[in-house]
Parts: sequence; structure tokens; C-alpha cells
Amino acid sequence: MKTDLIDVDKEIHRCDEAVLAEDGQQVAVMRRLRGGLSDGVDVLHLSNGRLSLQLLPTRGMGVWKGAVDGLPLQWNSPVQRPVNPAYVDPMRLGGIGWVDGFNELIVRCGLGWHGAPGNDTRRDAEGNVVSEQFLPLHGRIANLCAHQLSVDVDGDLIIVEGTVDEGCLFGGWLRLHSRLETRLGSAEFRITDTVTNMAATAAESEILYHCNIGEPFLEAGSVLHTAVTEVVPRNDRAVAGLSMWNLYEAPQAGFAEQVYFMDPAAGADNWAVAALSDSESSRAFAVHFERSTLPCLTLWKNTGACQDGYVTGIEPGSTFPNPRQFEREQGRLKTLQPGESATYQLRFEVTSTAESTAQLLDGITALQVANARNVHAQPHPAWCG
Repeated sequence: MKTDLIDVDKEIHRCDEAVLAEDGQQVAVMRRLRGGLSDGVDVLHLSNGRLSLQLLPTRGMGVWKGAVDGLPLQWNSPVQRPVNPAYVDPMRLGGIGWVDGFNELIVRCGLGWHGAPGNDTRRDAEGNVVSEQFLPLHGRIANLCAHQLSVDVDGDLIIVEGTVDEGCLFGGWLRLHSRLETRLGSAEFRITDTVTNMAATAAESEILYHCNIGEPFLEAGSVLHTAVTEVVPRNDRAVAGLSMWNLYEAPQAGFAEQVYFMDPAAGADNWAVAALSDSESSRAFAVHFERSTLPCLTLWKNTGACQDGYVTGIEPGSTFPNPRQFEREQGRLKTLQPGESATYQLRFEVTSTAESTAQLLDGITALQVANARNVHAQPHPAWCG
């Protein structure tokens, strides 16, 4: 049975109203936070009995944090609580003010652009300038509110759907329809996103899923397991850590981030995977993603002091997180015609035993063995803008 929790057009906003499974188990309830920078933020508490997630319809349908089998799924950001988008100025700090609200387990970057801030100049076929603008870090979607949110329980399947519009006069109109699914008693969940160009003119679009993992999966000796054909350091700082690009150390105060771009290998089903395991391979957090629409994988290592944000990011994307103009010049940018949609699929898996972790990692190893890996010694001019 489907329950509408938010529908702005119908003036529906249901807080503190439990959504129940057929057996009477509470699977969802929405709360509204009060006070501080979180004032007015809605949090959807979702539980399948084993996996719990806290979703943020106020922040682009991001996933704030969760837990599986008692293991926390989160990271310790200096931004301790969800931030109402009204308090986020994307132009702050030279265009990286997006980080003022950054603390989610999963946050979308996009939809019109994502990546590093920079000037964006568009030209027509004759080379004439059509538009010029400065685009700040990681786009708008994470700081936009859903105008529709529902929870549906179909047998043992729990479905959360949300709709967020990213539009403005003279700036296009892209719509995100997000669907998150999980089953009762499962340690997995899926996200299927559909981005549609609602405008009457063609629109450029790109998306990146910033999936951020901290302790207990991240620690000294943790390993990123993924099957890729290319590994490219983003800059000289990444080159300095290339010999251990997928290995992790203990928190280090003052650590400067390192970023690596990768071409993910996919299995026969065209799905790729990246997983972070702890030092003993006793547990892991895995991100599976459909490669045909998410062909670019970025690894972000930010292992500073715990109180400064000890975290790593597994980031499947439609493009690499460079300025949009660079991605356009390299031919990676997607253009959606009026009414056209693009669909992105991801599956998140948590293993909490040595046996289940070994099974996951063995599958990744087999996929890598079937695909040669080339680790570049320097940034690639076609990948690093």
C-alpha cells in the first residue's frame, strides 16, 4: 500500500505517521528537525528489520546515514547534522560552499553539472559564445527539496520514491525521480534514478554519486577492491600516493586529499563494483553500478584526522568530476532532448562476516583477473581537467 508523505500540490506533509508492513512492523516514519542549521529538514527513517537508513527529501533525496547488523553506515563530518539548503551558499570559499552541507553517506552531484568549480563557456557551431557562467562545486541537486515523497510496501518489498525539480527561468528544467528499494531482512538496497529534461529545448546533464564511507569500514589497513582497466592520478598530489592508491592508513592530521579516476570493468550483465573492506576483510561496503550510464569511477581519499573528516568516497558518475566545460570538450557530457530521460542504477551491499566478505571480494578479484589493469604514472590530459 502506497502512502504519500509529501505532495506539495496536494498540500500533504505527514510527519510522525508510521508506515507499517503487512505484519505490523514499522518500516518508515518521517520526522522534522527543529533548531540550528537543521531547522526544517525532513528525515525519513526507513527500516527493514536489519538495515536502517535515514533519507533526506529536503536535500535532494540523499541518504544521510544508516546501520546494518549494528554496523554504522556513515562518516564523521565536521558538519554534524543535516543542513537546511537555505543555509548553504554555493559561492562561498570561491565556489566550494557546497561543502557547508556535506555529511551524507550518499549524496548526488548534478543534475546540470557536477565536479570542480570553474568558468563554463558554451559556443555554437560557428564558434560564437552562447553563454558564459561560473559553475560552483557539484551542482544544485543536493540542495533542492523533494516536492513529492511516498513509501510503498508490497509484500516484503519497501519502495521509497521522491521527485525533485532542478529548474529556473532561462536555466532549463531537469527532473529527478528517485526510487529506493529494499526487502525486509536484507542488508542491501537499490537506487534507480531517472533524470528527465522537462524543458522544450535540449539540456546538458551529468550526475555523480558521492558515496562516502568512514569507520568501521575505513581504518589503517583497509583496502578498496575494484575491477578497473585504467587508473589515473588526478594531479601531482595523487601521483605521490600512487603506489598505494587503493590502500588506506590511519587518520593523519593535515592530510591533503588524493583523487584517482578509473575506467571500471563490468561483468556480462554490464554491472561494475567497488568495495571497501576493513583491515581483516571481515566486513565491507560495496557499491554496484550499471556501467552503461555510469562509465566513470572516481576514488576520493580524505584520511585526515577523525574530527576533520576521516572518509573515502566511491563515486560512480556519468562523467568525471572536472569542470563541465572540460567534460564537454572531451565528449563525455550527455545532452537530453526535450522529454528525454536517462536512468541510473546502483545497488549497495553490506557484508558483516568474513565468509560473506570473502564471497564478495572473490567475485571482484575474478572480474579483475579477466581484465588487464593499466595504472598511469601521471595525470592523463583527456581525463584530468
